[in-house]
Amino acid sequence: MKCPVILANEPQRLQALFDHGLHQPEVIANLEPVVDIAARMFRMPIAAVNMIGSDHVFFAAAVGAGEMDMRRDVSFCAHAINENQVMVVPDALLDERFHDNPLVTGEANIRFYAGVRLLSPEGLPLGALCIVDHQPHFDFSLEDQARLRALAQMVSDRLELRRIEISASRTRPHFEEYAAHAATPIVWFNAAKQIIAWNQAAADMFGYRLIEGEGHPLQTLFSSSDAALLQEKIDTILQSRSLDRVASSCELTGLHKEGTSFLVNLSLFSWQAEGQLQFEAVLKPVPATAVALQAESKQSLLDTLTGLYNRVRFYRFVEETLSQPHAAAVFMIDLDGFKDINDTMGGTVGDAVLREIAQRLLRIVPAHGLVARMGGDEFAVVVPGLQVPTDATQLAQQLIDGIEQPMQMQGQSVRVIASCGVALSPLHTLEALELVSNADLALFKAKAQGRGRACLFVPELRQAAVSRRQHALELHRAVDEGEFLLYYQPQVNLQTGLITGAEALIRWNHPLRGLLPPITFLSALESGPLAATVGSWVLDEACSQLAFWRRQGAEHLQVGVNLFSAQFHTGELVDEVMLVLAKHGLPAQALELEITENIALDQDEIVLATLRKLKQHGVGIAFDDFGTGYASLSLLKTYPLTRIKIDRTFVNGMLQHKEDDSVVCATLDIAHGFDLQSIAEGIETAEQYQYLKSKQCEEGQGYLFGKPMPADKFSQLIGCENLSMIKQTP
Repeated sequence: MKCPVILANEPQRLQALFDHGLHQPEVIANLEPVVDIAARMFRMPIAAVNMIGSDHVFFAAAVGAGEMDMRRDVSFCAHAINENQVMVVPDALLDERFHDNPLVTGEANIRFYAGVRLLSPEGLPLGALCIVDHQPHFDFSLEDQARLRALAQMVSDRLELRRIEISASRTRPHFEEYAAHAATPIVWFNAAKQIIAWNQAAADMFGYRLIEGEGHPLQTLFSSSDAALLQEKIDTILQSRSLDRVASSCELTGLHKEGTSFLVNLSLFSWQAEGQLQFEAVLKPVPATAVALQAESKQSLLDTLTGLYNRVRFYRFVEETLSQPHAAAVFMIDLDGFKDINDTMGGTVGDAVLREIAQRLLRIVPAHGLVARMGGDEFAVVVPGLQVPTDATQLAQQLIDGIEQPMQMQGQSVRVIASCGVALSPLHTLEALELVSNADLALFKAKAQGRGRACLFVPELRQAAVSRRQHALELHRAVDEGEFLLYYQPQVNLQTGLITGAEALIRWNHPLRGLLPPITFLSALESGPLAATVGSWVLDEACSQLAFWRRQGAEHLQVGVNLFSAQFHTGELVDEVMLVLAKHGLPAQALELEITENIALDQDEIVLATLRKLKQHGVGIAFDDFGTGYASLSLLKTYPLTRIKIDRTFVNGMLQHKEDDSVVCATLDIAHGFDLQSIAEGIETAEQYQYLKSKQCEEGQGYLFGKPMPADKFSQLIGCENLSMIKQTP
């Protein structure tokens, strides 16, 4: 293990920590939304703002961290503050600095780390914003690093506000001792906006004599519009008795006594003196070169592809809007299936689509709002003054409808569907980052409900996010500790009564909650980073078990394995399946892979191409839960299926309700018409069995033949009476 290097300016760095009030452990409330966003943005179980003391570190804000060794010698962040760029550790076990670090080898189990240092205004490193995972990640991109740096800048801005307030709370020297002879222009003034004192540098800047300062109205030193802006800031501070809700610096137009104007940067501070707030303005003239660079600076806030503002300007605008304070609505927009356009029509068309969508959003959003591209196919909108939920949801639908209108690209009609999440201030929060976070949670909910939906934030969404995060941490442990296992449900030939196969069904042997069925954890697993990993384990485990049964005499047994959507996007599913089959000595026909309608409805060319290759190799492809979705019939012509599964809801009601019976009969007719096999799920009675048999349904599964069971019990089952289930039927 390598200990972090102690900086040459360590005394100055520790003094900067003291100036920020960070010399001893303390949780800083207004940093918590930032780490919450970081954890969700990067789908990491841990995010933290870590302050680096002389020999120990502490979390100023953290999510998911738990108990950790807080010695500086073992701290990853203590290394990160020595780096000019984002420090990325893809796999700590492979890094010579950390492979034997207690945070890696012990209970903390850190495998991935990314951190960016947090600097004081003088450039002294105070600590780091970091994200951590218990799994390695080799795909943390340059764009991801830029996003982390943007979040770190937000943390630094908030720490600067804290430094100002801490400074104000400490005893100030008299003006004569503090600023009278300073080369920097400094003005002290009271709540009535009258100058208490200024130094010669300030008097010279505005063309006055030193003695003309005391009692002079502050507003007369600036243009009328900027004086009003400054007064609004001061009034906000007086009302809240804190600088928390205003930007600490701004650029104003100064007025010289002789009538000329010039640009000046004003940094504002306040403190208590005999129970009254007093203020300090530190002034810096903006040089002509800086004015010339303003246009270039503006370009750094723009998205080069669309011309919209970028995520940095978006976050700043939200903070500026709420700092006034003003009501506002934030809309987070994500395009559904945009990747397919890039994959099928090329990046040039994809870029053109994004530019067209940008123009559509600009036409819909009110002129005083802001439209930004957050990166990839994500957009965001801020509308100040919008606070009525019905008005906000109506605008969200207009945005979705506007995006959905067809566009002509290379002679083809292209249509893009969007999802939108909405959050309002002050209804949902007064905090800028939390407002954005709330809109993001609403977007997550909208996408979960289906394509082309809008969702308004409700507090329950944040509670659900906390539960998901906790669940995600437990899922990581479950993978590491081998807590998942497979149960097997028999599949039976309805004409012969023979067991022909088994569906492999995942279970979670939770150390505290016992054996958990898929309904309690599958959605969290599918939407998280572990889906492909767990899917690979299920495939290998099921094939291993099947090979054992076939060697024991069940030569014709087949196993069905459910696939996660994430498995299709590793780029290796076909090779993985064929290698697993070869590893266990199984023919391709011994395996059936099941896909749900949600996977098929994405119309993903990668999914389609993968399934076609698997079918060409002889692997069975089953369409699960057939009949429950609106697009199932059209998909039968497109997807290379070998079997469709009739959903249990229709089987349960087919003998009592003609509607369910019609679906079952129609599904069987369709299957026969497409030369597909059929299997009915949820068969529980002999009457259901006989009815499906009479309708020429080839196979079935359900409690009549056996509940999902551990492998050893299934072994006992297929060891009886030549695999026959016919004794259980009349």
